[in-house]
Amino acid sequence: MRNINSKIITVLLSVLFIATSCQRVPISGRKQLNLLPESNMVAMALTSYKEFLNVHPRSNDVKSTQMVKNVGANIANAVERFITEKNLGERIAGFEWEFNLVQDNTPNAWCMPGGKVVVYTGLLPIASNDHLLAVVIGHEIAHAIARHGNERMSQALLLQLGSIALDVALYEKPDQTRILFQQAYGVTTQLAIALPYSRKHETEADQLGMIFMTMAGYNPEVAIEFWQRMVSSGGNKPPEFLSTHPSDEKRIQNLKDFLPEAMKYYRK
Repeated sequence: MRNINSKIITVLLSVLFIATSCQRVPISGRKQLNLLPESNMVAMALTSYKEFLNVHPRSNDVKSTQMVKNVGANIANAVERFITEKNLGERIAGFEWEFNLVQDNTPNAWCMPGGKVVVYTGLLPIASNDHLLAVVIGHEIAHAIARHGNERMSQALLLQLGSIALDVALYEKPDQTRILFQQAYGVTTQLAIALPYSRKHETEADQLGMIFMTMAGYNPEVAIEFWQRMVSSGGNKPPEFLSTHPSDEKRIQNLKDFLPEAMKYYRK
């Protein structure tokens, strides 16, 4: 009887924990499940980020590197203004922005919790100017602000580790947790094994990213051009970047539909 009562209490506490872990995504207002404390996510991000840079050489292209850093800084400033205006300061708690360009022919980019952003040189032929690059950086930062990685990792933990307590997952299974983290944020050149973003995640990142780039002074209309270029760059086969960033006519139409809303954030 005592064991049964203990199990019931555990289930009730788990349900209560999950219920109190629900948050709402900015702009869309969609409820999401974030089981992991964001402070843990930021700490794991810093570790993974350092490990990644230790084995992935930074680009020696001074001009392109500076473009990434300049555009990144402008987007980061816009994000901070947006967060302040929306009273969402907890979304960037612990963020220390950093932008790097790494030498890798994969068309990829990502942003970790804490504001660590990496762009791969393989993306530059498509994101060939400040405005196109702003689409990429705005979109990836939007995933972090919307905490999509936390959401995907929370779902993966529930699926793969089942009823194992969260603290056990984080501290007694660090290797498995670290792999899930890296998959959740696409920190790999093997994008096929990344945890896929859902269409809802992509739409939210597209919309938030358009707002961020607009507030930073970049033309949000270019977001449509960027995704058209991404699609055409793959020829008959979609580029690897699209394996976790689905793109189709509906997505591009959604961008066109959201453009008037994004333009409301434009400041001369």
